[in-house]
Amino acid sequence: MFTRRTLLKSGAALAAASTMTGLAKPAFAAGTKIKIGYVSPQSGPLSAFSAADDFMVKKFLDSAAALGLDAEVIVKDSQSNPNRAAEVAKELISRDEVNLILVASTPETTNPVCSVAEQEEIPVISTVAPWQPWFIGQQGNPGDPASWQAFDYVYHFFWGLEDNVSVFMNMWNSVETNKSVGALWPNDGDGNAWASDVGMPPVLAKAGYALTDPGRYQNLTDDFSAQINAFKAANCEIMTGIPIPPDFTTFWTQAKQQGYNPKLVSVAKALLFPESVAALGELGHNLTCEVWWSPNHPFKSSLTGQSAGELSAEFEQAAGRQWTMPAGFVHALFEVAVDAIKRCEDPTDTEALAAAIGATNLDTVVGKVAWGQDNVPEFARKNIAKTPLVGGQWRRKDDGSFDLVIVENGNAPEIPLGGTLETLS
Repeated sequence: MFTRRTLLKSGAALAAASTMTGLAKPAFAAGTKIKIGYVSPQSGPLSAFSAADDFMVKKFLDSAAALGLDAEVIVKDSQSNPNRAAEVAKELISRDEVNLILVASTPETTNPVCSVAEQEEIPVISTVAPWQPWFIGQQGNPGDPASWQAFDYVYHFFWGLEDNVSVFMNMWNSVETNKSVGALWPNDGDGNAWASDVGMPPVLAKAGYALTDPGRYQNLTDDFSAQINAFKAANCEIMTGIPIPPDFTTFWTQAKQQGYNPKLVSVAKALLFPESVAALGELGHNLTCEVWWSPNHPFKSSLTGQSAGELSAEFEQAAGRQWTMPAGFVHALFEVAVDAIKRCEDPTDTEALAAAIGATNLDTVVGKVAWGQDNVPEFARKNIAKTPLVGGQWRRKDDGSFDLVIVENGNAPEIPLGGTLETLS
């Protein structure tokens, strides 16, 4: 029985045979359109991750046309829902017949898309999810490291939990606290990874920090009294977590109402976006988060030659809003895609394109992207490329807007500091 994959492989074999006899040239050389699917959470509670999508897709199409690359981008919304993410991945493969899928923003979108594409043997470039929930979360038995296997078609670039934990602890170690940490970890891919043995608990224990973990909670919870009471009872001078933006707004508002006043708050995911912090008003001042990209990052686009500062300024002018971290990584997705396509004799050949992606060694606007490096554990090295991470603190300005100031760069000294860490109390 022919499946779509066997049919594609048969077609690729026939094309290769005709090329060898001089009857045809590779599809890309003949001007064949390259169809690229792009999936991200453009609606729902994770939609802040996609604020720069429209701008970056248009920018890619303009750049592709200037390079003579005939490319089409088919954009799909995961709606912040893993089931929907899987559905649109299937649509891109079976109905739209894309040659390549790009996917961004949290395991709830990246993992379902990559799992479907790996099964269907379609190349994927993925980003904006820590590598552990991405790689381990797609394994058949996440609890059995001996069973973990590398992937053949899906490749991911971002940082790992070890990098985020290190950045947070570098910030915490720079001020005097009682080393009591309260953790707000949801029952989702990110929260479960952070709470696991490959996440924060063993690192905190080794460094002499006491952890208060009230357990997983469901996203879009409207009452965090139990967590707040646990943090107050343990006198947690440090609060951390990886909630979605609306959940942190609910938590932090209730925490202040109930008299929980930690010295430091370092929260991943929820505090990445200026609009999420601005929604807190004065309560947003001096909250800290990881910083994966900013206008001050000393990197340039391989696609346009723009610096991080120039790219973010162009986005701000076009969108009429403040720059956002995912903007750089969405742009970098298209940088890596163009680089792989250029190096592939026939980018409509899925095997060849996947191999070209895996061989990437590219300086992008978010830093170098190169798979197979020794800063990733050997079991994940084929599929994971790490990018640099620093720590930042949101500072409220007189007009009520916020600046994100880089205050910690111990793991990436090439990214300049903009100030020093301040405590909340």
